[in-house]
Amino acid sequence: MDADFSIELGRDDPVLDFPWKDPAAQLAYVDLKGHPELIAQVEEAQEFPELGEFLRTVNSPRSLLESAKCDAWATTELSLEEDVFDASHKCASYVDLVFSNTASANIFGAGADVANADAAKTDRRLCFPIHEDFAKRLTELLRRAPEISSSVEVCVRRCFFGDAGETREGFYFTVYISGYGSDEITARRNWGVALKLVANAIGQLSLSGRCE
Repeated sequence: MDADFSIELGRDDPVLDFPWKDPAAQLAYVDLKGHPELIAQVEEAQEFPELGEFLRTVNSPRSLLESAKCDAWATTELSLEEDVFDASHKCASYVDLVFSNTASANIFGAGADVANADAAKTDRRLCFPIHEDFAKRLTELLRRAPEISSSVEVCVRRCFFGDAGETREGFYFTVYISGYGSDEITARRNWGVALKLVANAIGQLSLSGRCE
């Protein structure tokens, strides 16, 4: 599996409002962490059951993360960088993820900024070193996964958290997961395997980062 992460905090990079709502008020954030039964309202999860399974896992009580937004699609339009997979079809998705405030955790790794540790224990959504460290460790785990025609990119981006009339600037992850193949069936199968590998890796990091 090809796995990498990036930091995207520039002026023109994507940002997320959490919770979010589209300008037409037709689509909005669904709290799957607190209300897993609402997954029935996520159209993408109904069209792509593999994505639905991923959402159930990352929003489970054992996970340090929760989902904010997602999409999935199949295409035959591949970039030049994707020529290495020698494929004609791709099945892909993205999921925006934020740290959940429902569990106490200290997920600093050895390379994180320990000076901010006390604040991060209660407000990790606002701490950049935690996000950078988590992205690094997630991609390191995925690089050890079995070799399949798939790729994962973890992007750390800026998020604006709205709570009780107050907006706080923090961070979130966008995780892009793609599977490749000579036909749509193969591409979707590889994508499904990659989704499971990412979900399992997030589960491992959640378990190792949770304070007892």
